[in-house]
Amino acid sequence: MSEQKQAQQHVVIVGAGMAGVQTAVALREQGFTGPVTLIGAEPHQPYDRPPLSKAVLLGKAEGSAFDVDFEELGVELRLGLDVTGLRADDHEIDTEAGPVAYDILVVATGAQPITLPGTEGVPGVHLLRTLDDAVRLGPVLERRHSVVVVGAGWIGAEFATAAREAGCAVTVVEAADRPLAGALPVEVTAPMAEWYGENGAELLTHARVRTVEPGEPGRVVLADGRELPADAVVVGIGALPATGWLTGSGIALDPSGAVTADERLRTSLPDVYAVGDCASFPSARYGRRLLVHHWDNALQGPRTVAATITRSGTGADSGPYDPVPYFWSEQFGRFVQYAGHHADADELLWRGDPAEKTWSVLWLRAGVPVALLAVGRPRDLAQGRKLIETATAVDPTRAADPSVPLKAAVA
Repeated sequence: MSEQKQAQQHVVIVGAGMAGVQTAVALREQGFTGPVTLIGAEPHQPYDRPPLSKAVLLGKAEGSAFDVDFEELGVELRLGLDVTGLRADDHEIDTEAGPVAYDILVVATGAQPITLPGTEGVPGVHLLRTLDDAVRLGPVLERRHSVVVVGAGWIGAEFATAAREAGCAVTVVEAADRPLAGALPVEVTAPMAEWYGENGAELLTHARVRTVEPGEPGRVVLADGRELPADAVVVGIGALPATGWLTGSGIALDPSGAVTADERLRTSLPDVYAVGDCASFPSARYGRRLLVHHWDNALQGPRTVAATITRSGTGADSGPYDPVPYFWSEQFGRFVQYAGHHADADELLWRGDPAEKTWSVLWLRAGVPVALLAVGRPRDLAQGRKLIETATAVDPTRAADPSVPLKAAVA
């Protein structure tokens, strides 16, 4: 795109989280000179989310605002503004403050947490997704309340970790037979279930919530009749793409509500892109469409969006968007990292004893690594991720030996 044409193109980015902010930054880094407007629903200066379940929650940090000078970048911030609709034929979005016209639109509205049915508005029931959520939960930890966490996924485990660190009594209620049932296979999650008890948190599996009764203290009543004291209840049962505002716009969504973007993160509507937690993309690497609700996806995708908008096509941004998914979690004194997508693997290799503090698991397909989970073994993650990216086959015997660096296990 010529500089003269860029100057006439107004890019509007809806969503001021990681994906939206990084799209604005990448546009300027790649030479886009036109006006850029970043719209966020929250009134706060755009901030990073991972610290919310860690430092911010424990009162070790007041916030996690991005170190970005939006004024210097020439990016207009419109915060505390809800977007309610998209009228593609008019090239306008509807907001509480009236319509906003765009030449190019980037949808970066992320995901919204799933609520526990029947608990909306019940005192003492919390979610953990926003800065305001973390601020409201801070006093719960300070007072060392008894806490029931509903959901033993990544967020549930991280909050339980913080609550135990603060001295709270913690019970985690999980409907499935194990933690992280939707994310990892049973042989991997079995040793992770032991982490809860080792750190003083009670994990109840096969447990469904019937009702939450507020009070001092309140209580959680399970489907089997058990009653759990609960000064506070934290719900972490997953999230769905925040795309309700796109209803009726004509933009293509999948059954989960995710925008179905193409390999350049373009949507089904002209001049509209989607990036981050709200969008799925086709992965040639894994032969399927992926929806990745993690920080690294929100960091990488904007570079592809910016390159396509500016037509720069430079460096790593010149090809289709097909990353190796990556995320990390800090829970119960362990640093957990995952890279890849293991669904189609035909072999699982253990590297180390899962009863120990550090170990990793490597998934192979036809001898080629497709995913890796590392617990306290960042070198395994770094080397394994490169093998996945380059589709390099390994010798299974050597790859299963934790004393052998993965880069030395190449077949």
